[in-house]
Amino acid sequence: MAVRSVGHQAFDQSLTTLRNGLLRLHKTLLDSERYVYERDVRRIGSPWEMLGLVMNDPWFAWLRQLSGLVVDIDERLAAREPATRVETEQFIVRARGLLMPDEEGSGFERRYFEALQRDPNVVLAHADMMKLLASLS
Repeated sequence: MAVRSVGHQAFDQSLTTLRNGLLRLHKTLLDSERYVYERDVRRIGSPWEMLGLVMNDPWFAWLRQLSGLVVDIDERLAAREPATRVETEQFIVRARGLLMPDEEGSGFERRYFEALQRDPNVVLAHADMMKLLASLS
């Protein structure tokens, strides 16, 4: 097993902090989308049904970009070798780039903008994430 130096532990800690922040934001977005889905489409009967919708329904497809970023960070943290400064910075740049709401955008950017317009919980989660990203710089 590789021994992680103190400096590399800091990069792993930064990635863990980023991951945890992204997960909190993802949960808030899922809750918001679930509310809208149940209001506009139909009630979701169980956590298993929700999981199936998140994984397969086009309604939730836009969130898969955020899920994918979290998975990529998890995979990097699970690697034998510690994360480097460059890798950590690349993940931070990816997160910043993804979390740019855009009314005129498509896909994630547009749906993220819409979620921010309708749900104050998403606004608060976004603000928390922006503070977290600033602290990792």
